[in-house]
Amino acid sequence: MLLSKSTVFSAILLFLFSMSACAQEKTEDVITRQNRTEATTVLLNNSESIIPLKDLETRKIVSINGNPSFDSTLSNYALVSSIKLRQFKELIDKDNFNTLIIRADSSLFQNQPFIEQIKDIAKNKQLIITVAGPENNLAKLNDLEFPIIWSKDTSRYAQRISAEIIFGGLAAEGHLQDSISSNFKLGDGFITQQCRLNYAMPERVGINGKKLTKEIDAIAKEMIDKKAAPGAVVMIVKDNKVIFNKAYGNHYYDIDEPTNVDDIFDLASVSKIAATTLAVMHLEEEGKIDLEKTVGDYLKDAQGTNKENIKLRDLMLHQAGLIPFIPFYRDLTNNDYRTDSSAAFPIKVSEHYYLRKGYFNDVMWPLMLNSRVNPPGDYVYSDISMYIMQRIIETVTRESLDKYVEQNFYKKLGMYSTGYNPWKKFPLSRIVPTELDKTFRQSQLIGYVHDQGAAMAGGVAGHAGLFSTANDLAIFGQLLLNKGQYGDEDYFKPETVEKYTRKYGENSRRGLGFDGWDPAIDNGYPSEFASPFTFGHTGYTGTCIWMDPEQQLIYIFLSNRVQPSVSPFLSKLNIRSRIQDAVYKAIHEK
Repeated sequence: MLLSKSTVFSAILLFLFSMSACAQEKTEDVITRQNRTEATTVLLNNSESIIPLKDLETRKIVSINGNPSFDSTLSNYALVSSIKLRQFKELIDKDNFNTLIIRADSSLFQNQPFIEQIKDIAKNKQLIITVAGPENNLAKLNDLEFPIIWSKDTSRYAQRISAEIIFGGLAAEGHLQDSISSNFKLGDGFITQQCRLNYAMPERVGINGKKLTKEIDAIAKEMIDKKAAPGAVVMIVKDNKVIFNKAYGNHYYDIDEPTNVDDIFDLASVSKIAATTLAVMHLEEEGKIDLEKTVGDYLKDAQGTNKENIKLRDLMLHQAGLIPFIPFYRDLTNNDYRTDSSAAFPIKVSEHYYLRKGYFNDVMWPLMLNSRVNPPGDYVYSDISMYIMQRIIETVTRESLDKYVEQNFYKKLGMYSTGYNPWKKFPLSRIVPTELDKTFRQSQLIGYVHDQGAAMAGGVAGHAGLFSTANDLAIFGQLLLNKGQYGDEDYFKPETVEKYTRKYGENSRRGLGFDGWDPAIDNGYPSEFASPFTFGHTGYTGTCIWMDPEQQLIYIFLSNRVQPSVSPFLSKLNIRSRIQDAVYKAIHEK
C-alpha cells in the first residue's frame, strides 16, 4: 500500500522527537555522530551505477520490510508503495513493480527461501537491499549481485541515510574497513555524488534550529489567532538541504483537521512559474518557441485582432498592455451549466456544477482575444497573458498543458503530488480546502481550483490551477538553483535559467514569468533581507516560493487564507515576508 499521510507525518514527528530526546547532548556531538554514520555507510555492487536511481518516471517502486522512518524518507523522492514481508507472495503474483527496495533485518537472514527468491527476481527487476548491524549480517548477502547499502549503525538516522543514498539525497562515501567475505573485501565501496535534496537539521548549515523554530512558530500562531489563515506549511531549503519542514493549524478554523507537511495546496499564481514558464523555457530551448515572435505567428485565430502583434516576450514580462483579468463567471446564464454531467455539459467546475461543452472556445477565448490592449511597455500584472501562453504551448505541442508538464517535468523530477485537478487522483483528506464559494459554485472547494476562470477552463490554465506540496516545490526550486540540473539529469541550460529569472528593465521587478526582488527597499519584497537576485512568485490563495541564489536558499510558504472566505490579514500582517525575514536573520546570525 502507499504510505498514508498520517504514517509519513508520524515518522517525521518520531524523528523530531528523537532530536529533542538528544537535547541534553550537545548539537556538535549529534552532528559529529551523524557525520560518522554517513562516512561509514558503504555502497556495494554498484558497478553499473544503478545508485542513485534515475528514470523515476518509468519506475514502479515497492519497499519491503521498511519502517516509517525508512519509507517516509524514500517518499521524499519518489512514489513508493510499502508492504510487509508477509505480503511478498501477493506482490509477486500481481507483478506490478519494476524496482524493489528491501530493508533487511534479522528475520530476513533466517529466511533462505526468500533470499533465493529475490535472486531469481533480480534477473528481470531492479533490486536494492539495505542492511544494518554487525559485519556477519552483510556477509550473509555475499552471493547477491545487486546494489547493497550497509551500515553498522542500526539507528533511525542510519536508516534515513540508506534511503537518501538510494536516490542521491546523500553521497555514498564509505569503504569497508575489513574484509568481510569473499565478495566484500577491505576497501570496497562505491562513491556517488549528491544529486537530489538532502534532509538535515538546521545546525548542519550553521543555523540555530531551536531559535528559528521559536520565531516561525510565533508568527504562525499569530496568523491563526488573527484569522489570516487556518493553517500553513513552511519549508526552508539551504545549501541543497531541507532544514525546516513544519505544518501549522488546521484545514478549517472550526474543524479539528490538522494540516500536515505533505498536504496538497492550491498554488494559484505560482502555477505561472511552476507550470507555464517551465514549459516555455523547455520549448524555447527546443527551438519551438521564440519570445521575439508575436502571438499572431503562433495562433491563427489571433490574426486580425489587437493581440496579433504582441511579442511573447512582453506577455512573459507582463508588459504587453493587457488588462489584468476578466471575471468570466459573472456572464454565466442558467443555460450554461447543469448540476449533473452529460455529453452536452461535460466540464466539471466543482461538485454538482458542470459547464456546457465548448464554453471556453465559444465564449471565454473570444472575450480574451477582443479585450482591450493598452500601449505596451508598462508593467501591468495580467492573467490574460498566461492564458495566451498556455494556448501557444498547447498549439505548438499539440498536447494539453497539464499533460505536457507532467510528462516532461513532474514525473521525471519525482514531483508526484503535483498537478492539475487533484480531485481526480488524490484522497480529499490530503487536499487543503480553499473557499466556501457562495457566489459562483455554491460549494466548499476541495481539489477544484479556486480561480473562477481556471475552473471554467476545466481546471487547467496557464495562470492558475496547479496544486502541489511543499516538498515537490522544493524540488522545483532546487532545479532552478542548480541552473537546470536535478537528479543527475539536465533539464535546462544554465543560461536559460539565468535568462528567465533575471530582472528586465527599470519599469518592473519582473523576470520572464518570474517575479523578483523589489529594488524599492521600503517595500521589503519579498523580504527585507533578500538579495537582488531573488526570484519566485506568490499566489492569491496564500502561497509563495522564493529562490535566492546568493544564499542558495529556497523559502516555501503554503496556506489557505481563502478559507472559508478571502482573508486580507495574511498580507496586512505581512506573514509570509516576516517568516522569510526570520530565516535570513537566522542565516546572518551564524
